[in-house]
Amino acid sequence: MSKITGKLRILITGSNSGFGQLASLSLARLGHDVIATMRDESKGDALMASAGAEGLSIETRPLDVCDRSSVEAALADADEIDVLINNAGFEVQGGLEMVDDALMQSQLDTNVIGPLRTIRAVMPAWRKRGSGVIVNVGSAVGIVASPYGGAYSASKFALEGMSEALYMEAAPDGIRVHIIEPGRFSATNFGNNIIRPENWVGSQLEQRQIAFREALSNLDGSAPPDPQDVAYAIVKAATDASTPLRTLVGNDALFLAQLRRASDTYEAFEKAIRERLNWYN
Repeated sequence: MSKITGKLRILITGSNSGFGQLASLSLARLGHDVIATMRDESKGDALMASAGAEGLSIETRPLDVCDRSSVEAALADADEIDVLINNAGFEVQGGLEMVDDALMQSQLDTNVIGPLRTIRAVMPAWRKRGSGVIVNVGSAVGIVASPYGGAYSASKFALEGMSEALYMEAAPDGIRVHIIEPGRFSATNFGNNIIRPENWVGSQLEQRQIAFREALSNLDGSAPPDPQDVAYAIVKAATDASTPLRTLVGNDALFLAQLRRASDTYEAFEKAIRERLNWYN
């Protein structure tokens, strides 16, 4: 089997903006029925305006991945849903020693336990019928950890492990699992949701992080990456069974993953990436 034919019913979390909104529109334009979910349905006005203008089949539902009852209500019709796309998430940014327990727990609750809640909500029905597709939106920093983003990297490393385990657990029942690994895509409003420790601003580590982010721009290439590329990767994973478990998106993601694989030790990788970025802080 290569590509799924016919209309699919697809639920996407975190659809009010960014990759989730773009993927919702892209899938609906292919003729699929899309259930775009978000914590606050009023934030889906822009998405629904676009859907209305184009005559697309998109409905919205409230879904807070951190609330089990909200997840169960939004996915009560799991047996009628063909694809689950776990896109909701946010980033904690800051020196790891500055991240307190509450902030780390919030990071993991949204980015790790959130997808686990939605997966638990669909798996019984899907195992019974023998089909389903799960697409988890991870990150390149789930492969190569980012300094000053240790909490976020930890959440995405965890999502990688969950996806890999589920890939093998679900396959006997005809359920596919994929994970999308984008690099940095500044042309979304994801940065608006970044949370930093209270004592971060003005700290020495903040200054080092600013220098690191500037150095990372060396990996972006001549043109800024297009977030639509991530949406297309999500679409392919949702609809094409030949898609591998992992899909890297973005020049920086590809470079970092290739360099990490080519390095015999982490120390060798660190030396190579510092030289490539000209970053020695």
